[in-house]
Amino acid sequence: MILSHPTHILITGANGQLGYECRVLSSQYPQHNFSFVSRDQLSIDNKASVEKYFAENRVDVCINCAAYTAVDRAESDQANAYAINADAVASLAGICKQYSSAFVHISTDYVFDGSNKDGYKETDATHPLNVYGASKLAGEQAALTVNPGAIIVRTSWVYSSFGNNFVKTMMRLMQEKPQIRVVADQIGRPTYAADLAAAIFDIVLREQKVSPGIYHFANEGVISWFEFATEIKKIGGYSCEIIPISSAEYPVPAKRPSYSILSTDKIESIGIGLQSWKDSLQKCMRLLQ
Repeated sequence: MILSHPTHILITGANGQLGYECRVLSSQYPQHNFSFVSRDQLSIDNKASVEKYFAENRVDVCINCAAYTAVDRAESDQANAYAINADAVASLAGICKQYSSAFVHISTDYVFDGSNKDGYKETDATHPLNVYGASKLAGEQAALTVNPGAIIVRTSWVYSSFGNNFVKTMMRLMQEKPQIRVVADQIGRPTYAADLAAAIFDIVLREQKVSPGIYHFANEGVISWFEFATEIKKIGGYSCEIIPISSAEYPVPAKRPSYSILSTDKIESIGIGLQSWKDSLQKCMRLLQ
């Protein structure tokens, strides 16, 4: 269950894109006590440390932003991907249940194979194409099995003014190179991590209880990586030429879904509004510029 007035909110993975955005947003909620822990401070795959933390600190809500996110590296590092994205999540979800702490976990569009061009609902069949997606799916399933009160928020194409991401990479390359090649046949919905943080806080801090289970969240709009890059060029005023290419022309170890469009009808139905992807991109780039 999500508490109406939590006093202590624990956020793991504090040094990631979403963790940083949660930290920025937390200043707007001075009435609540937030604890932000990085992997160095509290590694979620160290069960003894996590149990000790919960035994010594009252945790009303745990928002798990910690994850193994190196999609291509996961193909050859399966053990670590599963240890963090599946086993540790199961353990954390179980500890939250034991201590009556609400548990919110972040997952990914990569649990789907990209064959549905209409947009994936929360109830649609999953079929990950890579180790990262499979490990995240295993984490979702384990969390809901050991803690049926858990809330899972799947998201896609996350970027922020913090950390490493597509937007920051494109801005750097467009300043350094006269020409870049960007994949045009992978379609999805970008998500500004600041908007995702706001949605999660809305779920956690609202008066009405939100039903447990899976929710999808992304910014409004469906685009390709090429279209995303084109808008970055436009906002940034860069002169770099962008050449659209196929996924086959940009081989990587992990296969990506062609259409990872998340349907956000469910989360919108509980009153969480969506920002347009162009507006959110503009906000983020303003901060970066």
